[in-house]
Amino acid sequence: MKSCASIYKTGVGPSSSHSMGPRKASENFKQMLSGSVSMIRVELYGSLAATGKGHLTDKAISESLLDYPVEFVWKPDEHLPQHANAMIFKAYSGSDLLKSWTVYSIGGGEISEAGRHDAAADQVYGLDSIGAIMTECSGRDLPLIDYITSKEDTGFWEKIDAIWAVMKSAVQKGLEQKAVSLPGPLELKRRAGTMFHSANKHIGTVRDMNLVSAYALAVAEENAAGGRIVTAPTCGACGVLPGILYFLYDNCHTTNQDVAKALAVAGLFGVSVATRASISGAEVGCQGEIGVACAMASAAAAFLLGGNNQQIEYAAEMGMEHFLGLTCDPVKGYVQIPCIERNAFAAMRALECAGYAVATDGHHIVSFDDVIDVMNATGKDLQERYRETALGGLAAIMENKIR
Repeated sequence: MKSCASIYKTGVGPSSSHSMGPRKASENFKQMLSGSVSMIRVELYGSLAATGKGHLTDKAISESLLDYPVEFVWKPDEHLPQHANAMIFKAYSGSDLLKSWTVYSIGGGEISEAGRHDAAADQVYGLDSIGAIMTECSGRDLPLIDYITSKEDTGFWEKIDAIWAVMKSAVQKGLEQKAVSLPGPLELKRRAGTMFHSANKHIGTVRDMNLVSAYALAVAEENAAGGRIVTAPTCGACGVLPGILYFLYDNCHTTNQDVAKALAVAGLFGVSVATRASISGAEVGCQGEIGVACAMASAAAAFLLGGNNQQIEYAAEMGMEHFLGLTCDPVKGYVQIPCIERNAFAAMRALECAGYAVATDGHHIVSFDDVIDVMNATGKDLQERYRETALGGLAAIMENKIR
């Protein structure tokens, strides 16, 4: 497994797979070019083509290739075999093909020529399953956070601190925005600020639930508006983890140092999923985005609530288990409906999972690895229409209702 910090990538929304990944691919392709290039053709396949316009794929690519005329070819009904998010870049000089490059956007802003994560690249952990890590920690009587610290390099905590700074900024910026409509035809209004002010009119559980929702909404709305956020594990699910962490930081006397440790614990679970399965909505549906985000946030919250290794793993397992089968069906192809509300509800669910887990002795029958294996298999069983193509579910129902 890679570093826990690798699951977190700072960038602009709205989609890690459909805008961050293609932007990175475009920048890499640009570095490959030499000679007189008169035009670049970009062929987009499968999910990238089906929802690319709503996800601003063409905008991200064009901005990265400003020096060249760019022609887009959309092929939503065609697929390359290695991943649902495929691109072919072709550089021309007149009618002569100078360079062709096939690359895949595999989730969380990562790209790969092979269409999968390279298990040998940038390895930090010799193990790739939470079960194996738990066993090693148990044998050495080692808390997860100490295990992580023993494996990561000296610059790790500086990276984590920078990640938390961007997350906090996204929450604060999102809360400050007026209730204006987000980009696109849905005319969906921002609700984070309104939710925050409503929360402070209440006390107790209602206040806390609304605050968690407000913080998660703030980040998800910033993402939808093309603001600066952190993938956790993706753009579409970027509000869940900071929603929980900001709530505990701003309302429960949690320090920045404690939050950094929680981010490391959450990252361990996220990287495990990215290594063993997938965090790409085009590959496994929204369970791989919101479900994994909830698992990460559950683990982080359980850690901050004083949970031991078993309780943390139990919280993460529950956070994922109860999102199994969740489809990715963005209305009109925008990362707005149902994506933004899902961030808020997953954040609240994460806090519930953490509270439940730390109230037990941590013993549970279904392991985190078990539920990830099921998630991966379920994602492969989902029909394509439910995997970020906007052809099924809410996207299909709303197609003729929103013009």
